[in-house]
Amino acid sequence: MQVLLVKVSPPLRDELERCFQVEGGQGLHLRSAERLDELPHSLPPGMVVLGDPGGSQEELIELCHQLHARRTPSRTWLTVLTRRSGSELGVLAQAGADECLEPPGSNWGVRLMALRRRLQLEGMQTPELSRLEQPRLSAQEALYVLLSSTSADIGHDFFQLLVSQLASAFRVSVAMVGELAIKEEQLRTLALWADGGIQESVVWPLRGTPLQQVAAQGSIHCSEGVRARFPEDRILQRLKAEGYLGVALKDSQQRPIGVLAVAHHEPLQAGLIDYALLGALAARAGAELARIRVQSELERTRDFLRNTLNALPEPVFVKDRAHRFVTMNSAFCRALGKNEEELLGTSDFDIAPAHEAAVFWKNDEDVFVSGQPRENEESLTDSGGSSRILLTKKAPFTGTGGEPFLVGVIRDVTESRRLEMQLRLADRMASVGMLAAGVAHEINNPLAYISSNLTFVAEQLAQDELTPTQRTELRDAVRESLEGTGRVKVIVQDLKSFSRADDETQGEVDVHRVIQGALRLVRNEFHHRAQLSRSLDPVPVVRGNEARLGQVIVNLLVNALQAFPADRSAEQNAITISTRSRGEWVHIEVEDNGQGMAPEVQRRIFEPFFTTKPVGVGTGLGLSICNNLIQIMGGFIEVHSKQGWGSTFRLVLPVFARQSVAPAAPEPQKKAGAKGPRRRVLLIDDEAPVGTAVRRLLREHHEVEVVQDARVALQRIASGERYDAIVCDVMMPEMNGVQFFQELERSVPELARRTGLMTGGVFNTQASQFIEARAIELLMKPFERESLRKFVDRLCGASPERALS
Repeated sequence: MQVLLVKVSPPLRDELERCFQVEGGQGLHLRSAERLDELPHSLPPGMVVLGDPGGSQEELIELCHQLHARRTPSRTWLTVLTRRSGSELGVLAQAGADECLEPPGSNWGVRLMALRRRLQLEGMQTPELSRLEQPRLSAQEALYVLLSSTSADIGHDFFQLLVSQLASAFRVSVAMVGELAIKEEQLRTLALWADGGIQESVVWPLRGTPLQQVAAQGSIHCSEGVRARFPEDRILQRLKAEGYLGVALKDSQQRPIGVLAVAHHEPLQAGLIDYALLGALAARAGAELARIRVQSELERTRDFLRNTLNALPEPVFVKDRAHRFVTMNSAFCRALGKNEEELLGTSDFDIAPAHEAAVFWKNDEDVFVSGQPRENEESLTDSGGSSRILLTKKAPFTGTGGEPFLVGVIRDVTESRRLEMQLRLADRMASVGMLAAGVAHEINNPLAYISSNLTFVAEQLAQDELTPTQRTELRDAVRESLEGTGRVKVIVQDLKSFSRADDETQGEVDVHRVIQGALRLVRNEFHHRAQLSRSLDPVPVVRGNEARLGQVIVNLLVNALQAFPADRSAEQNAITISTRSRGEWVHIEVEDNGQGMAPEVQRRIFEPFFTTKPVGVGTGLGLSICNNLIQIMGGFIEVHSKQGWGSTFRLVLPVFARQSVAPAAPEPQKKAGAKGPRRRVLLIDDEAPVGTAVRRLLREHHEVEVVQDARVALQRIASGERYDAIVCDVMMPEMNGVQFFQELERSVPELARRTGLMTGGVFNTQASQFIEARAIELLMKPFERESLRKFVDRLCGASPERALS
């Protein structure tokens, strides 16, 4: 039973709720309302308690009158809690109040008990008591109909079977079951039997019909004259009904949700068995209608959630604890090129390469175990073989049964990462362009004396005989030339490392080596512009990327050079670069005594495209990219600056955490001058001088055969030629080194195991990935005699088990 508290103040409401909970017994439902529009038009059976808001008497009388109009007096009890005087209480009684009490009232349990008894007696009473001895159905017929309805199928077919059985059992011309729509004041039939068969569904208005009384009171029986009693009911008039018997279908809260009724074109008498059967069938039909409503609501909720998920442009998925997909949106299906039926119940190992699926599984497991949301950047090879970069946000949640699930949202960041890489490359290329003159100077100086020395050597060697002094000069010229080529080699390696666009790997980085390389690149910029000081304390290796750290340091050094006033001499300008170790962190500082920055400038220096430099001098991307690169390495940048005093940029990077491993056994050292067995080596390089130089360097140890075209090499191998080692250049016209290696894998796999590649350092990303995947030996140009000899020795001794897949 329901107790409805209307306009009861919070303190009094709390006190009443405690009283009802103590005295009310089981099955009591408490509900509160502050406004009448929160209440249904027809109040359910139970107790209504109206509080006195304290306004005028007319306002309280109007509230009482409106509540009385919405209730069935025989099935409800209306109590007004008020402190008003006796004359006013009489007016409230005339407005519909059953009693008026001074708050908080008393003996609520007694009132509830009396009301329950009255409702029970009314439920047992049936109209036309004088006809109870004349049932329309026998006990056997009633039992048969009841059992048939219990075993009937669920769904809307149940209602059609129900009305057909009712019409047959009651021997009536009309049987109907319908669903109430109280707000619309109408009923829609779920099944209607008339004229000997099932009819189309109709909408039956409530006003002025027996249906209105059934919805309000729970039942009605008119043994005859029903059309005269309800003249506004046009459907009854059309059906020519004379007698009528109807009961309400109710939900679990005992609220009316439908009507089950029979009608006949003759007077309709009913006995106790008839009432009992109709009530039982109404309970069964009410349960089925409530089930259909719940199912319909679940389906609407499911469709709403499904449409909401499908409206999201980002792929969304849900996995169970076994890492299987249990639901996903259409964007996820499109991303994988599969439909939902193909994906449900599968795991990542069914849709992605094993190494990628293992990463997904590990990240998912971390979310399940930690119970915390995670964000990961993952790679997925799509159906076309292209690798996509995905930013995936995952979070755990618990299902209604307590089972754990994981929801993930995916954003494809492949294009944005590509643009970021292009911006970083553009920034590096801009720096390279600015440093070009200085780098050219650093290369041209040694080239000048290398060229001069080689000319001198050629002239001296043209003579028939050389004096001891000339031989000494020749040796000095060669030594100086070798030293000059070493300088050029170092500068080119620094520039190549700085400019690489395809290396984003993280690993151990020697901070001092990176700083020395950066300083060599900008050394010429310091001439006549500033004094450079170094304070490089010993520091451990850090975790990061050598080329990217070099890019950041070059950028900071160039910015420091550009921070000096134009009218100040180089002797007054000072830049200091220093390194310090601070626990698990390494600090790299670039300090200048330039113009410094105002606080408002400092706050914006890492914003993209923000710059204080003149047009054409800077893009405003440098520091933004530097900040991003350092964050990728797990570090951060600190800035200290004061106008008129200069600026200090501090890079803070994490120390590389090495895993403890057993020391490797030392390689056996060859005795000086010892030679291994003479081997047959094939060299493939489109530059003839390279082949000639390699032959000279190796002829003391090996027999070297040189070709300039990889296709020619394949022809010789196909004719039966075999080699102990093959060295092939990567970048060549017609057929490059990767293509040669792939063809060799297919045709002569045992030779592919003894094949290495060499390069000047310029090749595309696909070639780099291929070389890394196959673990192919790679020799970087330029090379010394010893590194070349060791490279060939490794190829000659390559194990036949070297992986080719």
